[in-house]
This record gives sequence, C-alpha cells and structure tokens, in this order.
Amino acid sequence: MPSYGIDIPGHVVVTGTGSGLGLDCAKALIAIGVHVIGVDVSPEPQELIGPQYRHARGSVADEALWAQVAETVREIGPQGPADGLGFIGAAAILEVGTLRTDTAEVWRRSWEVNVLGNVLALQALLPLLELSERSAAVIVTSVDAQFGEEQLAAYSSSKAAISGAVRSIALDFARSGITINLLAPGPMRAGLFERHLAASADPAAFLATREARQPIGRIVGADEVAAVALFLLSNRASAIFGSTVTADGGLTAGFDFRGGETAVQSS
Repeated sequence: MPSYGIDIPGHVVVTGTGSGLGLDCAKALIAIGVHVIGVDVSPEPQELIGPQYRHARGSVADEALWAQVAETVREIGPQGPADGLGFIGAAAILEVGTLRTDTAEVWRRSWEVNVLGNVLALQALLPLLELSERSAAVIVTSVDAQFGEEQLAAYSSSKAAISGAVRSIALDFARSGITINLLAPGPMRAGLFERHLAASADPAAFLATREARQPIGRIVGADEVAAVALFLLSNRASAIFGSTVTADGGLTAGFDFRGGETAVQSS
C-alpha cells in the first residue's frame, strides 16, 4: 500500500504522560524513534521505560520544574538545528461540578494546570525551540473552549483561556520559525472522559447518550487524537499556524445530528 511519510522533530517534550492523551502521544512518538521528555505528577509510566524516554515528575504549574525540563533538553536534546524540537501540552485537569459545589480551589487548580502550565512550558522551552531548524508546539485545548458543557464550567473556562492565549502567542512569534497550533479534541476514551463518565449518575446511560450523539457512532480513542498531534508536529503541517484543529469525531460539525434509526436517509 502506498505510504505518505512525514518528518517529526527528533526530541519532543510531552506533558501529561502519566495517562490519557499524553501517554498515547509519548508511545506513538517513541514507536517512530523520537526521544521523549515526559512531564507528569505521576511516577514514570511502565509502558514508557526505556532509552528513548526521560521523565520529569512534578506539576506543570511549577516554574522550577520547567527550569529542570529545559536543562534536560539541553543535556540530551537536539544535537544540531536540523534535529528539531517539539512540544505537546497534553496535561489537563477536569473536575465535575457546578457553582453550588465547585470551590475556589477547583477553579484555581483548573486554571493553574490547564492555562499556566502551558504558559510556563512555552516560556521555558522558547529559547530552545528558536534554536531548532524544525520546531513545533501543539497545545491541547478542547471543543469545550467554544461550547459549554454541563458541570464543567471551570474546565471549559480554562480551555477557552489557553486557546486565546496560544493564538496571541503564535502571532507574537510567527517569524521565529516555531509552528504553534492548538488541538481541540472532543470526548476521548481516555482519563478525563472516563472520570466524567464515572462521576455520572448512570454511567451506562451516559456513555450510550454520548456515543449516539457522535456522527461516527463512537467516542474516538486517545491514540487517534495522538496521531493528529504528531501530524501537527510534522513538516507536513507547515501551512497550519495559530490555528485550532478539531479532532472530535464530527461532534461539532453540525448543530442537530440525529443518529441510528431516526436518521433521514438521502439518495
């Protein structure tokens, strides 16, 4: 079968490698020979242990941690400009609740991890990204940055904030040679969705409802979204800049999808 090759930076920093999308991104990168520096509050994942993976444990909202990560990149990172450096900001926190139940700490944690964590990462890595001939940053936002979702006000607001910030940051550094884009997943069969599912009153009904509203009839896997993140890191995405690429299985393609037996069949 014909193939379509793409070039990926040889070293990529990925946040949230402990689970979900970050873990899938790291696994996909390692599988094609990329050296990954992972960042997560959890210990080094067993699936990633090996010569191509280095783990920095701590909160992405910790400025000192990013100084450590930058030093690790300098130590083991690109040996020359052409080797390339990338960043995938996949770490996120989602807490289910409403204004009746969400404390100030819930809002503070959401904004610190989902917004400040990415800002600190870009600040620390910017000088290193600028030195690379091929460098790219992919910040994971969400379709919730544009659309409200019940019981996720803190999460949705933080994703809207990081989306606005990254668009402006991209413009500020448009001539730097760094490709900067946003990736907006919808629901994925990964950590955040699974926690939202588990917190629902009837998980089985919740899942059935969510799957029925997806035009493709299922919730996409984190590995599928990871493939989009790798594309945005690649040289093939050179015409995409300061943009939000949506990977939601068609969820936001229309406003009134009717699935199953109620769908109107057209010839």
